[in-house]
Amino acid sequence: MIFRQLFDRDSCTYTYLLADETTGDAVLIDPVRELVERDEQLLSELGLTLRYTLETHVHADHVTGSGLLRQRLGSKSVVAEAGGAACADVQANHGDFIRFGTLALEVRRTPGHTDGCVSFVDHGGKRVFTGDTMLIRGCGRTDFQQGSPAKLYNSVHTQIFTLPDDFAVYPGHDYKGRTSSTVGEEKMHNARLGGGKSESEFQVIMDNLKLAYPKKLDVAVPANLKCGLLPGDSADADAAWAPIQRVGPVPEVKPAWVAAHLGQFQLVDVRRLDEYVGALGRVPGSQLAPLPNLDAAAEGWDPSAPIVVVCRSGGRSGRAAVTLEQKGFQHVASMEGGMLAWNDAALTIETGPAPASKGNVAADQPGSAACG
Repeated sequence: MIFRQLFDRDSCTYTYLLADETTGDAVLIDPVRELVERDEQLLSELGLTLRYTLETHVHADHVTGSGLLRQRLGSKSVVAEAGGAACADVQANHGDFIRFGTLALEVRRTPGHTDGCVSFVDHGGKRVFTGDTMLIRGCGRTDFQQGSPAKLYNSVHTQIFTLPDDFAVYPGHDYKGRTSSTVGEEKMHNARLGGGKSESEFQVIMDNLKLAYPKKLDVAVPANLKCGLLPGDSADADAAWAPIQRVGPVPEVKPAWVAAHLGQFQLVDVRRLDEYVGALGRVPGSQLAPLPNLDAAAEGWDPSAPIVVVCRSGGRSGRAAVTLEQKGFQHVASMEGGMLAWNDAALTIETGPAPASKGNVAADQPGSAACG
């Protein structure tokens, strides 16, 4: 099995990638909307196909990336039936198995933090993904979203503490830099649930936490009941060919998205030839069409096909993208930050002479070396 633990610094959320090495089928547990491009890039780099996104519950502290991933990659979203997210493709119930390739995760209903909480058990890998039901040395709050100390205590003791002591515990969050624990450790050392604490002792602890109101609750919960889709998100994957942001008149996409989707669009580098073969390298698969030659080069291009334009830092490619849109090209974007940003992100580059087979325009015009 391929296994990765990923982290969102803003909400301290862990996202987990699990995949079958043989088939390449993968799942993501608790993806974060703002980090969808990171997840797409990793899937692409590892040659994986995302089959499912799994939610441990309807989150109140971040917006899920499941809806965007479904639009872009064709994955199916999985939420507990008790969670109330009608948008989900799969309404999971206790005892279900989510199968991907030759692997499977067992769904265990673990309400208490919310009514729709579930934990996912990887029996083969001896792991349990507990969401907010049980954290490392703690647990999720029980004072909103149908929270119940009695339900949470019962969930942990009947569905998590009954697993073998050597099963690894991977929580939905951690705020102190801890990455995992074990069932045995939490039985002994969990400050709220371990050490033989009774349900009445747990109730007293939870009733006296005096926690602040979740800062994203009013935005995150309604959005997550719609699989993380927000107003303006297209419901049609074909209509939203790229996550474009406009900076003035310039349509831009980020380098990570470009890296994750290479081969799905025409990639045009508008630098000079000496830059294209120079120290910064070039994006694999790009064709050279220096900005002064762009009009001539574009005469043979399909105006309905998507195009991403690249340069050194984003200036020339921004001008090129606007020019192409004015010429009637329907799906155009400039890569934000150009090859400088691409190299800063340590993404793969090609170097050496320009390939003759990629439609490169031979051009040695001096052009402008100072900008873009």
